[in-house]
Amino acid sequence: MLKNDLWINQKASEGMINPFQSTLVRHIEPNNKQKPVLSYGCSSYGYDLRLSSKEFLIFRHIPGTVMNPKKFNPNNLEQTILHHDDDGDYFILPAHSYGLGVALEKMKVPENITVICIGKSTYARLGIIVNTTPAEAGWEGHLTLEFSNSSGADCRIYANEGICQLLFFEGDPCLTTYEDRKGKYQNQPEKVTLAKI
Repeated sequence: MLKNDLWINQKASEGMINPFQSTLVRHIEPNNKQKPVLSYGCSSYGYDLRLSSKEFLIFRHIPGTVMNPKKFNPNNLEQTILHHDDDGDYFILPAHSYGLGVALEKMKVPENITVICIGKSTYARLGIIVNTTPAEAGWEGHLTLEFSNSSGADCRIYANEGICQLLFFEGDPCLTTYEDRKGKYQNQPEKVTLAKI
C-alpha cells in the first residue's frame, strides 16, 4: 500500500526524515510569490527531498579507463562548483552528462517499508532524469542521488530545493532488513557515496 501524508507526518515525528517539512513549500517566503523554489516537503502521497549543497560530482571520461563497479575509480569524478544568484544556489550539470549528489534530509526507513525515489516533473521537462532507486526496509542515511542530463543543453540543478520524490510502500514484515544484513550503503553521510561491492 502506498502511504499518505498523515502516515508520513506521523513517522517523521518518530525520526523517519530529518529535517522534515510537514507541508509542501513552493516559496521561500510564503507572502512573497517572487521567490519560488522547486517544491519540497510532504505532499499527498510522497515526500519531496532536497539536494544538499555540500557536494555534487560529475563523471568525466578519462581516455583508457572503463568504469568498473567492482573497482570504482574515483578519478572519473570531478567536483563541481556551487553557484549562487537571485534564483538560488545551484550546480551545473553539462549536456549529455551524468552526476551524483546527496540528499539534504537523513532518512531512517521503517522495517516494513520500501521507499522508491523518482524524479520531479519540473526537471524531467528539461531532460534531467533522476535514477529510480530504492531505500530498503531498515536502511538509514542520506541518499546518494544519480542524475542524467539527456538534453543538449547545460542545466541548473538547485541545491536546498526539491530534487526528487520519495514514495513509501508498506509490505508484510520481512525476514531480514537492510540493517540486519549490514548492507554496504547503510549510514551514508551527507556526502556522495561511491559504488561499492
